[in-house]
Amino acid sequence: MQPGQGTKTVRPSVVEDVETTPLLRNEEVQHGSDSDANVVDWEGIDDAENPLNWSARRKTINIMLLSYMTFLTPFASSMFAPCVPQVMKDFNVDNIEMASLVVSIYVLGYAFGPLVIAPLSEVYGRKALYLSTSLLFLVFTLGCGWSTSIHMLAAFRFLAGTAGSCPITVGSGTIADTFKQEHRGRIMGLWQSSVLFGPSLGPVLGSWIADSWSWRWDFYVLAICTAVYILLAIPFQDETYPVLLLERKADRIRAETGNGQLRSMLATSAKSPRELLVMSITRPLKLLCGSLVVFSSSLYVAVGYGYMYLIFATITRVFLDQYGFDKRSVGLVFLGVGLGQFISLGLFSATSDKLLRKLAAARGGGEMKPEYRLPLLWPGAVLIPAGLLVYGWSVVYKLHPIVPIVGTGLLGAGTLWTFLPIGIYLVDAFTVYAASATAATTVLRSILGAVVPLIGARLYESLGLGWGNTLLAGVSVALTPLIWVLIRYGETLRNSPRFQVKL
Repeated sequence: MQPGQGTKTVRPSVVEDVETTPLLRNEEVQHGSDSDANVVDWEGIDDAENPLNWSARRKTINIMLLSYMTFLTPFASSMFAPCVPQVMKDFNVDNIEMASLVVSIYVLGYAFGPLVIAPLSEVYGRKALYLSTSLLFLVFTLGCGWSTSIHMLAAFRFLAGTAGSCPITVGSGTIADTFKQEHRGRIMGLWQSSVLFGPSLGPVLGSWIADSWSWRWDFYVLAICTAVYILLAIPFQDETYPVLLLERKADRIRAETGNGQLRSMLATSAKSPRELLVMSITRPLKLLCGSLVVFSSSLYVAVGYGYMYLIFATITRVFLDQYGFDKRSVGLVFLGVGLGQFISLGLFSATSDKLLRKLAAARGGGEMKPEYRLPLLWPGAVLIPAGLLVYGWSVVYKLHPIVPIVGTGLLGAGTLWTFLPIGIYLVDAFTVYAASATAATTVLRSILGAVVPLIGARLYESLGLGWGNTLLAGVSVALTPLIWVLIRYGETLRNSPRFQVKL
């Protein structure tokens, strides 16, 4: 028995069509679920080829490369936010919606990319998608730097966001491939924090680069960093998707033995490759539209995410005009969000897996239910509205600039306390479909991340930051009953045939 197996791990009751899907959970593939001698399986529970059994060093290298790119693409989403006034001046544009759009349209790309990228990773594997989309991201980022109009810049920003959604979407699948449930929370927390830290730290470096050279160099630096990832990933990043690994193993054994009847677990499906691809591409939308668990979780995360990008799109002008910050120092105000997230990450990492084990022992007889991740949503339910109120009203009353920055820190902390529990919950609940479940969440989250800054900019113009943020805080409070519903009824919603979706 391997370490950590003394506790019973819940079989994730995902909504699926068991008869038609070719995708098996890694635990099922590991232990073998077909007695046919011609079906290629892992060589027992300790098979070194199974990503769950890789060495700590090998897992660390893969997670570090994944986290690097997961940090870089959200970093790009806000890196040039402090430069927007200069961009608008260079292109002779004076439009408040366009100023917000050129920042938020990148996140809109996050809504479209996952619909294709995540399912493709469940057919063709993770590594091929990481490399191909990173190359596209590099090209589109260079296009941003070479733009000659605001519309060209917005178009390339959208394309870069679409390609850049890959590590954010597929990364959860990679972690589900390589770590057991009882050890997954800390790793997921560290990885997903990259998604939040990137947008917080991007403007700090972006404002310095733009002030030293040009806003175009923000994009050139991003392209160079992406090239570094590609050069490292080609030799050092491994494929982790167990179904594809078994297919490769079957190919190898067929070549060695000449037995054409051998097939991997994947080949037990009667679906054609085209049917599998179509089924996989529609899976995230089916989950988002048909699963109450996925939709409710996604909506709650999406609102906080949209608020964060509203702050990113508008805070530069507030501190330039009202507090007299210069172009270089204004990037530092974004550190409030990052600091709040950093402190919360330490607390979350220290409590997530411990809480899971504690609740499993106290309530489930050792069974680790995904819903045991969700009580950690409550801090976010308090911090997000509190941060909005502190930020908005401190600006209205012209308090010391540290006060609104503290408000953004509370907001940043709150987004982390919603983002991480929901992300880990979906991975625990959907395992082999983790990439598709994450893609579904990313779609809704990214749509609000793009739309809320556009609406919020006008809201601030009409109501001001005080009452505008009060209204936004009220919306956040109104959504808090979703937490109780997911904790109390999440398992029922996942398992009841009435609420299941045929994937």
